[in-house]
Order: sequence, then structure tokens, then C-alpha cells
Amino acid sequence: MVEELLTAAIAAGVGVMVYVGAAARVVKQYERGLVFRFGRLREEIRPPGFAMVIPVIDRLHKVNMQIVTLPVPAQEGITRDNVTVRVDAVVYFKVVDPANAIVAVEDYRFAVSQMAQTSLRSIIGKSDLDDLLSNREMLNQGLELMIDSPAVGWGVQIDRVEIKDVSLPETMKRSMARQAEADRERRARVINADAELQASHKLAQAAEVMSEQPAALQLRLLQTVVAVAAEKNSTLVLPFPVELLRFLERAAPSPPAAAAPHEPAPAGPASEGPGPAEVTAALDAVLAPDALDAPADGLMLDAPPPEHEPDGPRD
Repeated sequence: MVEELLTAAIAAGVGVMVYVGAAARVVKQYERGLVFRFGRLREEIRPPGFAMVIPVIDRLHKVNMQIVTLPVPAQEGITRDNVTVRVDAVVYFKVVDPANAIVAVEDYRFAVSQMAQTSLRSIIGKSDLDDLLSNREMLNQGLELMIDSPAVGWGVQIDRVEIKDVSLPETMKRSMARQAEADRERRARVINADAELQASHKLAQAAEVMSEQPAALQLRLLQTVVAVAAEKNSTLVLPFPVELLRFLERAAPSPPAAAAPHEPAPAGPASEGPGPAEVTAALDAVLAPDALDAPADGLMLDAPPPEHEPDGPRD
């Protein structure tokens, strides 16, 4: 009798352990459990932790409540300004209603992926190329609203949508590069013209100042010569202006008067022209300070007129 009772107790214990093993379920912290009894959803949602179900009768379905990162394949479309582009994006979403996510839609991941692709193609057709390249924040918000509207009924909340990359044809890239180069060249020309205008004003002021002092122009010429001669790789031919001679003549001290005036040398024969003494006196008169100030019409030497033979018949 005792042995029969002991055997029955052991059998009952084994049966309880088998039942508990078959009915015991563990729900993780980031999951929620849905119980289907004979195919019908139970209203109670099992929280994280240990859960018990009736074997064979109940079936526990776990739903992940984490944020899911779903890449959207690149979609090719034509923008509103007739440019062919390829755009890819990424969608961040999470399940907020486990019952609707399992009952209302067959596969909520696939449904969100397809909705994201169609919405992305629609955004491409409604936008210009400049908006896709520079105004992505507004496009991301519009794309998020388009995906989130049907996803609310599926128990899914769209957390964020981001456009990752916009691929352009090579011809369009070259056209945009030429446009950017032309714009930069235009700005460079405007800057150069502005610089030339400012320089012309400064040069006009400098010319006005130099016109008041003629010596300043000569000093500027000498500075230019020094700057050009610094390279020492070319031959420089410098004209010597008469104005510089006058400037140096005025700046030089006057020589002391001679003790006795020089006696002019006797002139040569009348037929031979002026002698050396007359030429030297004429040069001294031309190079004198008073002669430099007066306009020089030429070197005039006084010479006796040649003797003419008397008119008459020649033998």
C-alpha cells in the first residue's frame, strides 16, 4: 500500500513538472506577450517576466518593443524639374500597440518597408533637385508624416525618417560643376573690377600730388628703375631727362668766381670757321644756369661771314 502511494506521488510530481515545463514562458524586458486561446486573442497582455499558459490550448506570441532601424532601398525617380535621381533613406519605428501590430497587419515590418518606398518615390516626384540637395529637413518631416498616417492603425509609431543619399547622373554632376565654376569666375571678375576702380582713385590722387612737385615724378622713376634692376637679368636703357639736369643744377652750389677772366683765344682764319675758343665759350653759355632756364633753340656760334668774291665774270 505504501509503495503504491509512493509511486502515485512520484508520478504526480513528474506530471506536474512536465506540465509546468510545458506551460512556463519567459518574456524579456523589451518584449510583450500576447496569448491566443483557441486562436482568439486574450485581452491580457503578459508583461516582462515569468508567464504561464495552458499547454496545447494557449499559444504565446512575443512582440519586440524596441526601436527598429529599417533601411529603405534606393528609389529612382524624376524630380519636378525633370532630373532623374536615386534616393535612399532609413526609417526608425517602434511598436506601441502589440495587439494591432499582430492582428491588424500580417507583417508590420514588411508593411512599413513598402509604405516607406512608395512615400519616398512620391516625395521625389513632388520636390525639386535643389530641395533634395539642400532642404532635406523639410523633406524628412513630410516623408515621416506620409509613413506615419497609415502606420498608426497598425500599432506602429514612426520615430524618425532620414534621407541618406541622393545620387545624380554624371552629366548632371558636370553641369552643376560648370555652373559653380562660372559663378565663382563671375565673382572673381567683380572683385578684380572693384580693385581696379579703387586703385584708379588712388593713382589719380597720387598723380595730383606729383603734379605739384615735378621732382617727385623723377624720384618715382628712379624707384622704378631700382625695382627693375634688382633682378639683374635684363639690360635696362634709361633716358636721362633734361628736367633732372635742371634739378641737379639748382641743387648744386655755385662755383667761386675766377680771379681773372680768361682772355678769348684769337679766332682762326675766316674761311676755317670758329676756332676752339669760340666753341668752348658757346658751350659754357649753354650750360650756364640762366641758359638752362631759358628754352634752347640750338647752339649758335658767332662767326664772321665768309668773304664773297666780287660779282663778275670768271676767267
